[in-house]
Amino acid sequence: MQLFENTDSNKRYYTYDFYLRRIFGKKGVRISLDAGMGCPNRDGNCGYGGCTFCSYLGKHKPEPFEMQYNRQIESQKNKWKHESVYIPYLQTGSNTYCSLDELKDVCDKALGLPDAVGLIIATRADCLDEEKANYLKELSKKHFLSVELGMQTVHEDTIKLINRGYTHEKFLEGYRLLEGLNVFLHIINGLPGENEEMMLETIRQTTSLKPAGVKIHLLHILKNTPLAQLYSDGKLRILSLDEYTDIVIKQLRLLPPDIVIARLTGDGLPDELIAPLWSLKKFTVINRIDVKMAKNDFWQGDLYSKDG
Repeated sequence: MQLFENTDSNKRYYTYDFYLRRIFGKKGVRISLDAGMGCPNRDGNCGYGGCTFCSYLGKHKPEPFEMQYNRQIESQKNKWKHESVYIPYLQTGSNTYCSLDELKDVCDKALGLPDAVGLIIATRADCLDEEKANYLKELSKKHFLSVELGMQTVHEDTIKLINRGYTHEKFLEGYRLLEGLNVFLHIINGLPGENEEMMLETIRQTTSLKPAGVKIHLLHILKNTPLAQLYSDGKLRILSLDEYTDIVIKQLRLLPPDIVIARLTGDGLPDELIAPLWSLKKFTVINRIDVKMAKNDFWQGDLYSKDG
């Protein structure tokens, strides 16, 4: 008997795959696109150097969308055994860090790609304003649309340590502008100075915001980032596989069962990743979470209380 309503598999949490199949009736495949957008935390608008964990270099001129899109579809055809729909995903950079006209142009080009059924836009909360939010709301009336925001943590001391460039209150201002849209929030486990209880508190506060979904990441140490030097100097401790999976399971249990879990781990590029090397085996991480949850009969939301 299936005990968890938001799955049709052995997963004990609401997967993004199941979410998209509910909407489109078939597998939804995200096609990552680079629009060449900049970052206000690199060009001096709110800071320099970017977040300490980020290797993104900022504004640049990418390949045309059509080339990026077609190459990915062609390279992955053998992987997708069932009929699929394609969703352009503006993933690289802060994709609302531009004028409204530029944003409209980028969205029109992405939505105009062959067989595209919607759009996913990743950005920073401090790159939103009422005008852009209203445009996105109008767009969502015609197309499937979701917006991803990097929240990372709710703790101000950590926000300063990672050089995010804006406060949690500023994040909340941007998030509130998107009310009514499908918003997915990114959090990161293992940030400098954070213990387990702090990571769980981030999830508790995420729950109160009632996003459509959550992406849970682990902290990666990437080459050519400030964190790489901190790690090299022995001043940064990285979570072990068991520590990470145990924390993620506790977070899942605190999240309501109707919040989509769009990511449970990260998979940094092998040529950029310094640590943790266990994260390269993405499916091992996910399987460890699945096995632990099944063994202990845990489910997403089994510790969630509407009364807090």
